[in-house]
Amino acid sequence: MHSKHFENHKITSVGFLRAAVLGANDGLISTSSLIVGLAFAGLNENQIITTSIAALIAGAMSMAAGEYVSVSSQADTEAADLKKEMLELEEDPEAELRELEGIYIKRGLSKPLAKEVATELTNHNALEAHLRDELGIIEIHKAKPLQAAVASAIMFSIGAILPIGIVYISDLKHLVLTESIFTTVLLFMMGAIAAKVGGANMLTGAIRVSFWGIIAMGFTAFVGRLFETNIF
Repeated sequence: MHSKHFENHKITSVGFLRAAVLGANDGLISTSSLIVGLAFAGLNENQIITTSIAALIAGAMSMAAGEYVSVSSQADTEAADLKKEMLELEEDPEAELRELEGIYIKRGLSKPLAKEVATELTNHNALEAHLRDELGIIEIHKAKPLQAAVASAIMFSIGAILPIGIVYISDLKHLVLTESIFTTVLLFMMGAIAAKVGGANMLTGAIRVSFWGIIAMGFTAFVGRLFETNIF
């Protein structure tokens, strides 16, 4: 009786996870910090909400654009390498076969076995073999600009809308304390979840994210107090 063996490695979702976690953390930290700074500066509830919503929209678009441009650049590089490799395989296939053989020798295979493996893989799909083993480009790691952009924008918006909601349910007098506690707890949870999904230590991930969130809120609170305005 043959049993099926399935493996679910964390690396297969690292691209999407990175964009999603980065977007959510950025939305939560930047918006919470902005709200704390505005509250310390003496703005009223309507001004804080209006400014925060504008920051949410601008931040989501900025995250999407940044991810799209960044990942598109990676995709352009991959496309250029693909074109170059196709040309090299067409012009000098023997040299490319020897190159592939050398790669496998460096990885620990004997010369006869390396030559056999290189030949077999070349006969199966030469381009795929070179992209994977020479350039390190495989399907699950290929740059996906649109996916990264959408994930970042959505997760930024989710992260940003939560602290804005706190402004609605908290009175202005206790807003800074409520916002700070809420953000720290949420960052701790998000850091732990992200670490769990990524296969890392949950406590380390939670503390790391929470620490930088607290630092960000502290700096904006200082700036808000420094430029405090009297508008009431």
